[in-house]
Amino acid sequence: MSFPKYLAYKDSGVEWIGEIPTKWRLVPLKSAARFVGGGTPSKDNLQYWNGSIPWVSPKDMKSDVIVDTEDHITDKAISETATQIVPSGNVLLVVRSGILRHTIPVAINAMEVALNQDMKCIIINHKLYDVHYIFRLIQGANSALLPLWSKQGATVESLEFDYISNTVFPLPPLSEQQEIASFLDRECGKIDTLIAEQERLIALLAEKRQAVISHAVTKGLNPNAPMKDSGTPLIGMVPNRWKCCRLRFVAEFNPSKTEISNFPFTEEVSFLPMESIGNDGSIDLSQQRKISDVLNGYTYFRDEDVIFAKITPCFENGKGALVKGLLKGIGFGTTELVVARAISSYVIPDYLFLFFQSYVFRQPTEASMYGAGGQKRVSEQFVRNFTIPLPPLPEQQAIANWVQHECGKIDALISEQKNMFSLLKERRAALISAAVTGKIDVRNQNKDNAA
Repeated sequence: MSFPKYLAYKDSGVEWIGEIPTKWRLVPLKSAARFVGGGTPSKDNLQYWNGSIPWVSPKDMKSDVIVDTEDHITDKAISETATQIVPSGNVLLVVRSGILRHTIPVAINAMEVALNQDMKCIIINHKLYDVHYIFRLIQGANSALLPLWSKQGATVESLEFDYISNTVFPLPPLSEQQEIASFLDRECGKIDTLIAEQERLIALLAEKRQAVISHAVTKGLNPNAPMKDSGTPLIGMVPNRWKCCRLRFVAEFNPSKTEISNFPFTEEVSFLPMESIGNDGSIDLSQQRKISDVLNGYTYFRDEDVIFAKITPCFENGKGALVKGLLKGIGFGTTELVVARAISSYVIPDYLFLFFQSYVFRQPTEASMYGAGGQKRVSEQFVRNFTIPLPPLPEQQAIANWVQHECGKIDALISEQKNMFSLLKERRAALISAAVTGKIDVRNQNKDNAA
């Protein structure tokens, strides 16, 4: 759908804004609002927590409107600490977080909230500015604002408050702000519905992929094979020729680094931080480190080892891989990994990796995770003692080959849906950007739709 342009434009003098309609003004954000920060009440004082006041942190910024939060604080926390209440109907912004490498999360709070120290509230002057327009303006200019607002040379990803407050924005008259905001709410709602449908379809395909793997590693490929009870309720019936045993008898866990003691410490090897490990078995091998830099404080593995994340939410998201193609055949990575090396007389690496991907392993292992909140981890002892059903080695290879073929077809469908998902997100971002910078004139669109 194409939209008309304004009749006349003028140069804004700002590169990321470009030309704006002649009747629009340019104003610094600080003239449109005041800013309120936040803080974290002491975790040791239980009287500050589990109250009725929503407490917003970056993990809550997953939608355009905040209607609730994961954590809540008490009135006592407000009265005794630097944390304060911010009124509803204003713009919330993440100003410190690892996620700022990619985007600036922004939302409107639908109720009174308190903020943690990684957040800012932009309290809008509602007599002159429409909060939904300011929200869309920041959202639409996100890719341009991220480098403009980033604090240079900081060890923690952050935005500089002075950069934010002094940023010049294009501003139409109030009634026009409201028209633009209404138009974007409606049009983005339509796109969001399509995006949600794509997300559901991707989730269904991922579930089908998991089901294919789980069935193959517990029932095999022959539907007519005689079956026997595995003795393990989670696994159920397995083919007669299969054996069941603890993982510790068929795999070596977290092998010793002493096996590379003959390598020069100046040798470069592959390095895998958590973000380089995919949810689909893929790995990004673009990073290398010297052995001397990673020998202590990192997890060691080599080609044909199976790795998977042991910390939440990375484990639940399926981060793991059968590692191949490592530089010098050796790799190091985050300490939040479990490494399993197949003992070749019992299990092939491809089959072992499939088992670690299966529901029959992942669901009970997730339920067994220990620790609090965002620091839950998989117990290596639990993994070692987990029962794995084992076909004969040639059958393991046949299963691995078949699953690779079947999952390849599903992965192709998932890739198509992810491409469509990306195109919809790009369309949404482009529409917002064009509307809030005056590249399109949407003033009559609301009337047209109402008619």
